[in-house]
Amino acid sequence: MRVQFARWGNSVAVRIPSQALRELGATEGMSADLSVESGKIVVTPIGSKPRYTLEELMATFKDEHVHEEHFADRPRGEELP
Repeated sequence: MRVQFARWGNSVAVRIPSQALRELGATEGMSADLSVESGKIVVTPIGSKPRYTLEELMATFKDEHVHEEHFADRPRGEELP
């Protein structure tokens, strides 16, 4: 695919054809790392952060992370003791 460099404010932009985005599995608004390697511009999409279910998170929870409740003060209003 041949693309063109075009001015965009104080920068220069390259439009990425939708076919190339599909091949990369990238979407508009996705972040990417840009580097120059051996005289070539390399754009590497950064996937979104993984989403975990509560069950997956609780499976990693260790008993040593459980602490006793500690209240340094007595109730002041109508909260339960």
